[in-house]
Amino acid sequence: MSLLMPPEWAKHERTWLAFPAADYTQQEDAYLAWSEVANTAAEYEPVTVLVDPKEVQIAKKYLSEQIEIIICPLDDAWIRDFGATFVFDGQNLAAVNWVFNGWGSAQSAGFDVENDARVATFMANHVAAKLINSELVNEGGGIHTNGSGLLLATETVQLGIERNPDWTRLEVEAELNSKLGTEKVIWIRRGLTRDYETYGTKGHIDIVACFANESTLLVHDQQDESHPDYSVTHEVISRLEEQTDCRIVKVPAPKVLKDDLGFVDYSYINHYILNDAVLLCAFDDPNDQVAKGILEEVYPGREIRLIDARPIFDRGGGIHCITQQQPAI
Repeated sequence: MSLLMPPEWAKHERTWLAFPAADYTQQEDAYLAWSEVANTAAEYEPVTVLVDPKEVQIAKKYLSEQIEIIICPLDDAWIRDFGATFVFDGQNLAAVNWVFNGWGSAQSAGFDVENDARVATFMANHVAAKLINSELVNEGGGIHTNGSGLLLATETVQLGIERNPDWTRLEVEAELNSKLGTEKVIWIRRGLTRDYETYGTKGHIDIVACFANESTLLVHDQQDESHPDYSVTHEVISRLEEQTDCRIVKVPAPKVLKDDLGFVDYSYINHYILNDAVLLCAFDDPNDQVAKGILEEVYPGREIRLIDARPIFDRGGGIHCITQQQPAI
């Protein structure tokens, strides 16, 4: 068995989302935000949205008619994390099913993940992909590959005691490499500050850094010294420079620093690549256009579409967190 996770800019068969199902996402602004992502993506490629049985009628109200709706029991809406990680097994489609334990918090926080933990298998069966089970606790937002041997990950995620307390670093690296077809794991020590608070993932890479192509890394750059992520992002950039020869492109953080709960982790890194476009998180911020310009340079030929992601970030993630690509064979 030789598996390979294609890079996110490789051609897609479709995009997957999960419609909001948890109490904290069942508000008008969340319905509008999730649906805008789905409806915009559907302009560029097929889109399938998983919908909890209790939410079917409201989902039909918000989603465009061209979107495929599939009924599937859900606990939450972060399909990047609990959904299948699609890979190639030779010339065939396969789907990695990581262990999902609610970002290391389900047991301590007392929330349900039983339905979400079955979604990857559901997705694999629906598209007749070979199911690849892993014993590693992991989420899709905690990894990012260039499709050519390199993988980004965070020590406080895969190596954290809340997820894999009995695994060594070498064992984690071996498991990631075997399931994703990578050869080297590039580790950052930690993620952005807000990501360790309410609704946090304890350091997902997909709001910190990502590959834009085989040899280019985009990195979140907090330039305001009053924000705690000023020191975090400077450390991240230094560690990446030490571990890779990739071109590093700094993407300035939004100028807004706080919301009602404290320092934000708003990030342009958490974008989603479509076949002919990129969905970019927007924050009604002066740096929205700066980020758009950077993405236009690193993703030539793709239309950059800005979507207000504040309602998504208010609940713990961004556009990348609520989408999952299925690569085309």
